[in-house]
Amino acid sequence: MRRASIETTHDDAATVAAALRPDNTPSMSTRADDDVVRTTIERDTTGGLGSTVDDYVVNLTVAETVARTAREHDNYE
Repeated sequence: MRRASIETTHDDAATVAAALRPDNTPSMSTRADDDVVRTTIERDTTGGLGSTVDDYVVNLTVAETVARTAREHDNYE
């Protein structure tokens, strides 16, 4: 089994983690602690792990962008 642990810092970690969870496979877990999103990914092969991490990073980028846009929009109201 191959494993990757990814930790990223966000202004709204709970929102980012919640946005990521629906895309998690059974071999993934995501949680937010304070301002940190922690995700663990396990796969049988190195190639599978790499592909899943790549997909996760794309999803993470989208989740962070949406959370930031929502925050900025709320600040204008």
